Amino acid sequence: MSVKFRLTIMSFLEFAVWGAYLTSMGNYLGSVGLGPKIGLFYAMQGIVSIFMPAIMGIVADRWIPVQRLLGLNHLFAAIFMFATGYYGYTAGDNVDFTIIFTLYSFSVAFFMPTIALSNSTAYTILKQNNLDTIKAFPPIRTFGTVGFIFAMLFVNFSGFKDGAFTFNFSSDSGFVSFQSNYFQFFVSGILGVVLFLYSLVLPNCPISKSSEKQTISDAFGLKAFALFKDKKMAVFFIFSMLLGVSLQITNGYANPFITTFKDVPQYANSWGASNANALISLSQVSETLCILLIPFFLKRFGIKIVMLMAMIGWVLRFGLFGLGDPGSGVWMFILSMIVYGIAFDFFNVSGSLYVDKETNEKIRSSAQGVFMMMTNGFGATVGMLIAQYIVNHYVFSQTDLSAQLEGWRHSWFIFSGYALVVTILFAIIFKYKHNPNDIDDIKH
Repeated sequence: MSVKFRLTIMSFLEFAVWGAYLTSMGNYLGSVGLGPKIGLFYAMQGIVSIFMPAIMGIVADRWIPVQRLLGLNHLFAAIFMFATGYYGYTAGDNVDFTIIFTLYSFSVAFFMPTIALSNSTAYTILKQNNLDTIKAFPPIRTFGTVGFIFAMLFVNFSGFKDGAFTFNFSSDSGFVSFQSNYFQFFVSGILGVVLFLYSLVLPNCPISKSSEKQTISDAFGLKAFALFKDKKMAVFFIFSMLLGVSLQITNGYANPFITTFKDVPQYANSWGASNANALISLSQVSETLCILLIPFFLKRFGIKIVMLMAMIGWVLRFGLFGLGDPGSGVWMFILSMIVYGIAFDFFNVSGSLYVDKETNEKIRSSAQGVFMMMTNGFGATVGMLIAQYIVNHYVFSQTDLSAQLEGWRHSWFIFSGYALVVTILFAIIFKYKHNPNDIDDIKH
């Protein structure tokens, strides 16, 4: 088995663990009366992303080989994910928020650092085998998204009918999909254990013997905060946080929103209302394809225009949810999934490349940490807490189904309006003169 193929399996499993519950957990929480708390569960991912990856980075640098730490983190995450699922099983419809939130929080605290640890493992092993990471890693990472999609579809089409496990690809009324119950946590836990076992046979990544060990300050990227003295970088990071507000909203609320239509007679038997996860998986397919477009768009239009495209993508992403339905309007849902690739990739990947280009080698890694902290940490956390307040006010406070659906539309339009305001402000405030040769500089 070649090194690249072994790392491809690792990447596939890494994101399959996440895909098993990330887009469907909100649906389960809503089904057990915790719909008003959905935002807290997704905000916790942002909170732990602020400090846990840095802490685990120090551990990998000083004490435990990175591939071993990757496996251990997945093992602990899986144990708590199994506990989350088991509690859901025993509690039935009487799920206590404090218990399930605590178990989930411990699981995600161990999982979130594994994204960086899997990247570090891949980079180290590729270099050990004298392979070019720039050429070899992207295809490996692409299969991570494939794994995410695979897990989403498995959870969507797997379930129980008449007490027996089965796969169902239609909209049968008697079928109970894993995307609607606690079994999604068991699927994630099983995949986590598989990855733990798989990590034991990965090539060893020796701990660095360098005397220049990374300090706590370095690990948390505190030196890179000096970039805020540069007005252009300060503006960029602030807008990264403002746009990061949008990152997790559809992960938390798209599935319960689409599934709500199952209670509407007009849409009860529609394929889209019964297979929300499969519909949402089109977003990840779009994400995979849009990565290939980034070099062309960056060279042709520059970072500002590309970032504006991403922001407009978020406007459309939310707005189309507000306008569509699983029936005759399902094309709007599908279009929303397609523009997600632009909204997500053109922001995250292009933003990362911009940070790489605008910073010197000494703080480049730390600057990337700040970018991730501002987007997936502070931005996503604040975004989910605000989104929770909005959805609770317009949706979960309503008892009438038609009022809830109208509340969902109001919520999506508010999110879309927010993204539009950020887009306009970014267009006015962020100053950048495009040089077509810049793309050649950032390919390294």
